[in-house]
Amino acid sequence: MRPATPGPALPIDAILGDVVDHLRGRGAAVVEAPPGAGKTTKLPLACLLGLDAALDGGEILVLQPRRLAARMAAERVAGLLGEPVGGRVGYQVRFDSKVSAATRLRFMTEGLLLRRLRDDPGLRGVAMVVLDEFHERHLDGDLVLALLRRLQARRDLRIVVMSATLDAAPIAAYLDAGARAQCRRFTSEGRAFPVAIDYRGGPQSERMRLPSRVLRAFHELVDAGLDGDTLVFLPGAGEIRACAEACAGLAASAGALVLPLYGELPPAEQDRAVRPAERPKLILATNVAETSITIDGVTTVIDSGLRRLASVSPWTGIPTLQVAKIARDSAAQRAGRAGRTRAGRCVRLYSQFDHDRRPEHTPPEVARLDLAGALLDLHAAGVADARAFPWFEAPPEAAFEAAEALLRRLGAVDDGGGLTAIGAAMLRYPAHPRLARVVVEGAARGVADLAAGAAAILSERGLRRDRGPAKIDADADVLVDLADLEASRRQGGDACRRLGLHPAAARQALRVRDQLRRIAREDEAAGGHAGGRRGPVGEREEHLRIALLAGFPDRVGVARGDGPERALVLAGGGAARLAESCVVRTAPWAVALAIEERKGARGGGEPQVTSAAAIEPEWLLDLFLDRVDEVEELRFDGERGRVVGRVELRYDGLVIDASELPKGRLPPAAADLLAEAALSAGTGAFVRDGAALDALIARTRFAARFDPAIPVIDEAAARAKLRELCAGLTSFAELTRADLLAHLQAAVTSAAGDRLDRLAPTHLRLPSGRRAPICYPADDSAAPALSSRLQDFFGGDAGPRIVDGKVALVLHLLAPNGRDVQVTTDLAGFWDRHYPELRRALMRRYPRHAWPEDPRAAPPPRPQGGGRRRR
Repeated sequence: MRPATPGPALPIDAILGDVVDHLRGRGAAVVEAPPGAGKTTKLPLACLLGLDAALDGGEILVLQPRRLAARMAAERVAGLLGEPVGGRVGYQVRFDSKVSAATRLRFMTEGLLLRRLRDDPGLRGVAMVVLDEFHERHLDGDLVLALLRRLQARRDLRIVVMSATLDAAPIAAYLDAGARAQCRRFTSEGRAFPVAIDYRGGPQSERMRLPSRVLRAFHELVDAGLDGDTLVFLPGAGEIRACAEACAGLAASAGALVLPLYGELPPAEQDRAVRPAERPKLILATNVAETSITIDGVTTVIDSGLRRLASVSPWTGIPTLQVAKIARDSAAQRAGRAGRTRAGRCVRLYSQFDHDRRPEHTPPEVARLDLAGALLDLHAAGVADARAFPWFEAPPEAAFEAAEALLRRLGAVDDGGGLTAIGAAMLRYPAHPRLARVVVEGAARGVADLAAGAAAILSERGLRRDRGPAKIDADADVLVDLADLEASRRQGGDACRRLGLHPAAARQALRVRDQLRRIAREDEAAGGHAGGRRGPVGEREEHLRIALLAGFPDRVGVARGDGPERALVLAGGGAARLAESCVVRTAPWAVALAIEERKGARGGGEPQVTSAAAIEPEWLLDLFLDRVDEVEELRFDGERGRVVGRVELRYDGLVIDASELPKGRLPPAAADLLAEAALSAGTGAFVRDGAALDALIARTRFAARFDPAIPVIDEAAARAKLRELCAGLTSFAELTRADLLAHLQAAVTSAAGDRLDRLAPTHLRLPSGRRAPICYPADDSAAPALSSRLQDFFGGDAGPRIVDGKVALVLHLLAPNGRDVQVTTDLAGFWDRHYPELRRALMRRYPRHAWPEDPRAAPPPRPQGGGRRRR
């Protein structure tokens, strides 16, 4: 039997009695009901009226994913009861609340309940919680569901999950596993009239800007005759403003009202869009109108196929909204808005092929968002290991790791997962942990007002219109934004437009700032800075920049380049170019507060810093000493020919300070670096006479053929000795003075005594008395040789020999001009066979020289220096 709920009959009425009967016995329920079934208004109201005694005075909380839906649902239910909002039925959203001591049915957002659970884990006075539109799978909703299930295991608490498109079986199984009573599934039929679907996609359409495409579709409707209201789904407020301007003229000529509808609008403007009007309405809405809110009179939907999808910036870790294609279930819900009261029409501004290729569901936020805020809430609830927490759907492991790492860097949790004093203070602020950390630090430094304003600006997307290239050089973009925001508040009127701010975004930023500032004043007073620290403007702004650094410790960068090419080399790797609009133009160090992927000069996407704050590297030592490493670095300076050492203070790889190490402080590794450079230069670079080294190598090679005890000095041995000599040295000059050749000669002497000189002498004394050098071959294919003037051999009969007379030297007999006249190993045979004829030729060419007939008996000439050495 249908419970006595006021209002028109709706499809959900068919199951309300069963749902209420089941919940009277406690437990949990999952309700599947398509859009238009009436679940948002009728089911909570049926529970309020039908479970009064069972709830024992406890309150029913109904969670909505959006503030607008919570407020309007409360107003609709209160209207069904004929009561004002704030009585038995009320709502509580950020910045707005209408509740009283009499309130028994409270509509609120998921985020607010999450904060209430943090402050009051037992949810005193709450008997039942309804999670509406759970199919949207917001991260806050997932976390609330898990915390409620945990609470339900400890006390009586009724949980109802309502979904329009999501398969309810997994949710029911999840709740059934943790409930004190069985979780049941209930399914309601919807009520929808047929909706004709038209597609307006294709290459030509896709080349048009979105406002032009909306205008063209609306023009078709006007030409056909407007019959009812038209609801246009757009990604965000910026697109709504652009489309409103594009359609204003046509709407006026058609007698239609152009009304925006999005979350940041004042309630009065939201109500204008939702409530009936005397003229046709062109309602330009975000996806707030996709679920929960029923707009009577809509007969046509124009669907852009786009939405702002919550994601996380890979550069800042802060949640952001990116324009993305909607999934097929969202497309169906949007189309269904045209068939609530009668047959309708949906014009999709994309092709059917595009539609059919889209995923069935949007991935849940738990699989794609930053978990830092959620994990901070869990740590506050005493959950040290978030991985072991009973999630409805566990997040990816990488998301756990990134969130935990960020919380540790922010100082919110310790290594054991325990909440720190800083983390506890951060929980007081309804903001992302990064921004909460900024305000906590700002309050500790007596600049809570500035920190709250900066956090509000950084949390508010789309605050500024495109302001073009920066015309000033300042210490922080948020300081410029804060000044303009305050000026817009003081001046009112059209000040926002003159200052380049979007009015709605500016209003929202001011509301967030004021809320954060109220909380911060208490922390500031607790820190002994009640009323804020008064001082020079520059000093206060410096404290703000330190606070910003505390919230973005992993986004520190060192500036490189000039002008349009100026970029920040970021801590931990990567770089991002400073956007032309960024006012931080000359600071050598900065922290990147906002980074976006934008189209680069070459057409591809590139990260660009759109908001930054100048910092001093000394602040890193004050705030993050545990992240600063002292690193000694060695390198070989080719110009100076020496190993130089630097000691560097590095913050996540960025050099804060550096100085050269004195020679006496260079570590032993300097010898290895010197050796590598020396070996690259070659052994010949470290002997004064390269020919002498070559000679030693050749002599030992030759002598070892006859006496294996003689060590062979080859290139490998020379390189090994060179490396050995590098020990304790740091420069090429020192290595040259160490005398590589002397050490190699000493090594041979140490191993073989005088045997090398005896078997392979460096010189031989000739009959003339001259000491002539012996040239040893580089390989075994030739014999040792000696070059000298033919006259030096007068008085001798046999040619010289070495290796105890076993090897005859190859003699190069030279004419007075230093050229060979004969090469031989048989001096006696030369005298006999060749000298007589050669003597006559020499006498004619060199008449001043003596050419005896018998060279064996002739006294040799007095030594006058050696001839040209031959090899």
